[in-house]
This record gives sequence, structure tokens and C-alpha cells, in this order.
Amino acid sequence: MNRYSKGARSERELLNTLYGKGYSVIRSAGSGVNSLSPDLLAIKDGKGIAFECKAWDRDSLALEKEQLEALIEWQRNTKMDTYVAWRMNIHGWFFIKPEEMRSNARTYTVTKKEAMAISRGLESITL
Repeated sequence: MNRYSKGARSERELLNTLYGKGYSVIRSAGSGVNSLSPDLLAIKDGKGIAFECKAWDRDSLALEKEQLEALIEWQRNTKMDTYVAWRMNIHGWFFIKPEEMRSNARTYTVTKKEAMAISRGLESITL
């Protein structure tokens, strides 16, 4: 399965899960092509949550600096809770705040071990 298909399938999985919890959910057009907006927006009872989704089966997740900085700017502008949603095979979804990722020369990263230690599941961030 190519990376786009795997990512799109994972985004739809999270979209459907959020919808099942009573959220109105929008999947961003051009998601994965530009870094102007997060992949998913979920809104319920006047509260919005933004998600940049990644389906990555490696020991660490890296986002280009431009992409994560745009996500931080989105969070600042909208005042929405904003997360990098990392879907790991077998383990499921982990939700990392942009500020929890570490900066290096070209990217922001978080390791699988760090994400699992944060241990933030969907039930802890939804209404």
C-alpha cells in the first residue's frame, strides 16, 4: 500500500471515530499536499480540535519544520487544541502536542518510546 493510501485510510478511520463520538468532522482539502491547515477538524459543543495525522510505522516520527511551525501558528490563531495524531500499527493512535516534539536542524521529531510515555489517547482529549 502506498504512503498516500495508508495516510488517507488512517485519516478516514480517525474521522469516523470522532464522528461516532458525536463530533462534526472536516477533512481538509489538499491534506498532505500543503501545510496550510491540519488534516482534520473536529467540532462539538462549540469546541474544536485540530489533527495533523500521520500513519508511520517506524521508531520515530519527523515533521518538516515548516509543517510543524504552520501547525503551531494554526493553534495560536484559532485557539483550538491541536495535535499530531500518530497511528502506529498494533498500538493505535497517540496524540502529541506540537510543543512536545523536539527540534533538530531540519525537522521536529518524537520517538515511539516518547509518544508511548506521553500516553495520550483519544478519550483523554475529546468531550
